[in-house]
Amino acid sequence: MRLSRKIPIQFSNCLFVAMLVSAAAVQAAPFAYIANEQGNSVSVIDTASNKVVTTIAGISGALGVAANSSGTRVYVTGSGQLYVIDTSSNSVVATIPVGGPLADGVAVNPSGSRVYVANGGSAASVSVIDTSSNSVVATVSVGLGAYGLAVSPDGTHVYVTTSFSRGGNEGSMVAVIDAASNSVITTISVGPPLGNPFGVVVSPTGTRAYLANGAGHSISVIDTSSNTVVATVPSGNSPFGIAINPAGTRVYVTNQDSSTVSVIDTSSNVVAAVISVGSNPIGVSVTPDGTRLYVANNVLNAVSVIDTSSNTVIGTINVGSGPYAFGQFISPGPPPALMPAPSSLLLAGTGMVLLGLYRMRFRRRAA
Repeated sequence: MRLSRKIPIQFSNCLFVAMLVSAAAVQAAPFAYIANEQGNSVSVIDTASNKVVTTIAGISGALGVAANSSGTRVYVTGSGQLYVIDTSSNSVVATIPVGGPLADGVAVNPSGSRVYVANGGSAASVSVIDTSSNSVVATVSVGLGAYGLAVSPDGTHVYVTTSFSRGGNEGSMVAVIDAASNSVITTISVGPPLGNPFGVVVSPTGTRAYLANGAGHSISVIDTSSNTVVATVPSGNSPFGIAINPAGTRVYVTNQDSSTVSVIDTSSNVVAAVISVGSNPIGVSVTPDGTRLYVANNVLNAVSVIDTSSNTVIGTINVGSGPYAFGQFISPGPPPALMPAPSSLLLAGTGMVLLGLYRMRFRRRAA
């Protein structure tokens, strides 16, 4: 009877430990990679603790950021280069020259096989990078310059904010690139002339694209089936960065000159809330669970953390000089160097259970 009481307790303790260890892998928070333009670096924030866990140096003029869907790579633009970061070591493993010194926006396709870089200035192009070889495999000419870009959820189209000049007339537009042929298949006029379109994002369903008209102080809503503007939503002054939550119900826009974030209800295309943040907010990104919003405040040298349920700032994190972080800068998974791989944790937990069973068997024999 004494032995029968001990066996369940020993086993349950081991099983409980194994479950806790396994749960740690599942519940691990993602990491935010903040490109610091003046600091020539990337600050890595653990979103569980909201603390900078490391700083990656040697990234000249860091601007745009994009993480692949598996969380293994983060791509950063700066000074005409694309820097490839291995998240397991948080180190730069490749540097790829792209089209011109003003490389800005960057995006990764859903499979992680292609990265697209928007080249501003006279380059006015999009560089297409093969991630298996870390080389440019195509260059697509667009308008008078390229700023922000986003890839559709199915990976078939790339949306690029740019401008044009035709017959003495100038205007703002979105160039739509066919990812299979790497060619522009249509352009969509947006905002006012010289509206300076910047950030763009595509809804999780792929049916809508939202873009920030910097000089137009508005957000254009595009129906991707007809490639037409179906709504224009007033924003704060000089909207720049833009993000959408995983449910597709809210769009978040940073307003540089207002030092605010506009929250847009996508069902009605109206501003549902305005959140005050630090000076000159640029980059904005949502966590994979949609509960937190991170905003890079360029002049404040800090990141604001926003609770999306209450639309309030719940924390401020100091980072490097001139945080820009233009794009999807939150990696969906933790760097393995900072968090053991789930398979290792599960194996460790299983080992604990087996060890407990072995000890119980030994004690039974001894008794």
